[in-house]
Amino acid sequence: MSEPPTATPDLQGPVPGDRDWARIGLWLVGTTLTYNVIEALIALASGVAADSIALIGFGLDSAIEVAAAAVLLWRLSLETRGVTGERLERADRSVHRFVGVTFLALALYVSGQAGWTLWTRDAPQESLVGIALAGASLVIMPLVAWGKLRAAREIGSAALRAEAKETLACSYLSLVLLLGLVANAAAGWWWADPVAALAMVPWLLKEGLEGIRGESCEDH
Repeated sequence: MSEPPTATPDLQGPVPGDRDWARIGLWLVGTTLTYNVIEALIALASGVAADSIALIGFGLDSAIEVAAAAVLLWRLSLETRGVTGERLERADRSVHRFVGVTFLALALYVSGQAGWTLWTRDAPQESLVGIALAGASLVIMPLVAWGKLRAAREIGSAALRAEAKETLACSYLSLVLLLGLVANAAAGWWWADPVAALAMVPWLLKEGLEGIRGESCEDH
């Protein structure tokens, strides 16, 4: 009588390819954190110098990005060290919810800034530094976000995917800031920035609520 088939052992170790993508994700998040620290300092300094609400708000947004990236670095470091199972899942859910909260904070910031600008008609002052910063962010951030989304798909990380989408939101704000500063400097269209920013709020709220509920990558 033949022997019963031997069950394949359930190996709990991480897949090598996943570890590689986790390292890539870790590097991209670290790059985002470093860039956003520099971006926040430049935006806040130039915003104060030019008395620009848009630039100051953009700097505060960068600070939110720094907080989200710092927490996600911790989560990805667990995976690169070989942490698996329930502990990694708990970390992923925690970070995903944290990023969701930052989305809601970002929505609050955008709404408040746009509403205040429309109410006071306080147009951003001309700032060549601000225009250059927004242009650079508009080029760099979408590329970084694409890399994060690819890494998130490979390792199945909802937290990294949520943080990548927040990087895309930063890209949108870069576009809003750039259009607002250029339109104000060239044509005096003070309302361009707040109107475009308000169009982003529903998307931010949706992503924030999904993050707090802890919906996974596969839910989208």
